[in-house]
Amino acid sequence: MVSSVLKISEKAPAEYPKSVAFIISNEFCERFNYYGLRTILVLYLTTKLHYDKDTATVLFHIFSMLVYLFPIVGAIIADSWLGKFRTILYLSMVYALGGVIVSLGAIPPLHLPVKEITILGLTLIALGTGGIKPCVSAFGGDQFRMPEQAKQLATFFSLFYFAINAGSTISTTITPILREDVHCFGDKNCFSLAFGVPAILMLLSVVIFVAGRKLYVVKPPAGNMIFGVSKCISDAIGGWRRERKTNPRKHWLDYAEASSGQKMVADTKVLLKILVLFLPFPVFWALFDQQGSRWTFQATRMNGETFGYVIKPDQMQVVNPLLILGMIPLFTYVLYPILAKIGIKRPLQKLTLGGLLAAVAFLLSAFLEVKLNEVDSMPPSDFAANLRIYNGMPCAYTFTSELPESPNAVAPLDLWEYKAMSVPTPLVYRFNATSANIRCKDFAGAFRLSPGKETSYFINADGMQEFEDSMAKPKLGNPMVRVLLNVPNEDIAITLTDAVETAVPLIIRNATQVINLAQGDSDLEVANKKIATINTKSGGVYALLVNGNLQDGYSTKAHVITPPNSIHIMWQLPQIIVITAAEIMFSVTGLEFSYTQAPPSMTSVLQACWLLTVSIGNMLVVVIAELKFFDSQAAEFALFAGLMVVDMFIFILLTIPYKYVEHGEDPEANQVVVTPNISKQREAERETYIGGRENGHHNEAYDGEH
Repeated sequence: MVSSVLKISEKAPAEYPKSVAFIISNEFCERFNYYGLRTILVLYLTTKLHYDKDTATVLFHIFSMLVYLFPIVGAIIADSWLGKFRTILYLSMVYALGGVIVSLGAIPPLHLPVKEITILGLTLIALGTGGIKPCVSAFGGDQFRMPEQAKQLATFFSLFYFAINAGSTISTTITPILREDVHCFGDKNCFSLAFGVPAILMLLSVVIFVAGRKLYVVKPPAGNMIFGVSKCISDAIGGWRRERKTNPRKHWLDYAEASSGQKMVADTKVLLKILVLFLPFPVFWALFDQQGSRWTFQATRMNGETFGYVIKPDQMQVVNPLLILGMIPLFTYVLYPILAKIGIKRPLQKLTLGGLLAAVAFLLSAFLEVKLNEVDSMPPSDFAANLRIYNGMPCAYTFTSELPESPNAVAPLDLWEYKAMSVPTPLVYRFNATSANIRCKDFAGAFRLSPGKETSYFINADGMQEFEDSMAKPKLGNPMVRVLLNVPNEDIAITLTDAVETAVPLIIRNATQVINLAQGDSDLEVANKKIATINTKSGGVYALLVNGNLQDGYSTKAHVITPPNSIHIMWQLPQIIVITAAEIMFSVTGLEFSYTQAPPSMTSVLQACWLLTVSIGNMLVVVIAELKFFDSQAAEFALFAGLMVVDMFIFILLTIPYKYVEHGEDPEANQVVVTPNISKQREAERETYIGGRENGHHNEAYDGEH
């Protein structure tokens, strides 16, 4: 009777773990935070922290490098000391603190040391997100009893991947809207809110994770295979030094058999053969991760107006995950069968093709950059200067000077320009300005020009004001207007109100005041009376000259200093489509190859090395950006494309001697079937396998191990 009851209970389906809901909710909030911050980071570094594009690129990729370096640390901590639960909890607190610090640093009234605060916050975020990366999904797997919950475990991974995808896609869409369409602290952009909302969700993720603590299955640390491999290699090197002459072995790792055992030595040999193939991988990630840096900067110089909606430069990053949703089934059921018919069916072949596609994507980005340079107004070179004269008076002025080309006459409210004047060293040109109108006084002065600078002069009732001008494209892609007011000091309440009803007060005769506007019509008002309207478009730099007074009326004239963006942002789609195809063929195939070829005991080490290649790839971008081989961004894109082609040629040479292996008697027993059914599966797979597979229990459903 007792035995029959036991048999019935064994067959009864196990209840789905309630703790899983907390883990999946936690992952959604965490991914929302990470991708939200990452999406707007380079724009924040350039516009608010005033780094140039090269330095912002360097900081972005150092941050990304640390994000993919710290998973190794997190895996070691979790598997050797704290266990997964405490590692996730403590590092999530560090993570949330980093998000709060970055958000507080972006609030102008606090007057914090913004650069130092931001670097500190980013470091804590990198430690947090990187450290928990190898633990969260593996901890989710710990909640299931195997083998009776194998099918439920597979459902968990699908839900987990969905949480990653949902968090990243929603955040990448919403965060740029919070950045640009919300105005706070008297600023046109609200980075504090754009950072603050993801930070709040990270705090919420910690609360959610702690709320489920009584439901979790918490397993003690199981030991980390990274240490085992390191010890095996260290023992082998020591043994080789001592015994290579007295007791020669067939392979140098064989010298570690006495201390590490035959199985560890054999598995390490297979691991090293695969790691040799990993050597070219960082170059791919160097290209792929520039979607969040160089390609975002490229998008700021493009026209995002589409069917009445303006696509923001940082929103283009959402295209990648959306494309993956549609392209994965297309690859699985259409492209891969076609490639198989022409002989491309092995993982290493697909990896090579994926790398070459990445090179094509960067060639496309180089061509697009060339087109952008053709239509952009470029700042002067290091040995040239630009000169502008804005006449804010109601009279025309004639100039006589030593300039190679003197302005014969500058009409009222008009603009005179001399672009790309040869100025190898700082030069001074004396001038005399005369007017035929007795209402305007004659005056004399000097034009002071410096190499690489744009110097402008504003003629007003007080004389002539000198200031440094710029025709560079706005860093965020939004329009900018310089309002030059030559009106009496008693005229008060002069404002410029843009298309989203944001009113900016203006200072009379302050030529240095440049205003960021929303695209569309902006109204210039004096004492709440509209006196002029200026239409602005993304990427344009404008000057609005005003003369007159409240009693007699005002005259205004607008000038385009830098033409607005004319190339549509959708021209980035070809390169994004190609890099997405490259990601599917390279990343997903690479993970599949790693899992199927590595011994089961070595998958955690192999995934740690996989993430390390991502980290090294970001470091490669840092090095190239710092060396500044080219002044042209198009040339740099072409350099990366060339590096990728050479890299894949080296990879082909490395693959020639490689022989595919099958572990165990049953080739299927140790293989992992990767079914990429959601856009951020790559992310989840990375998180799942570091420090997780050797724990054994949760891999059976996903891997087919029994």
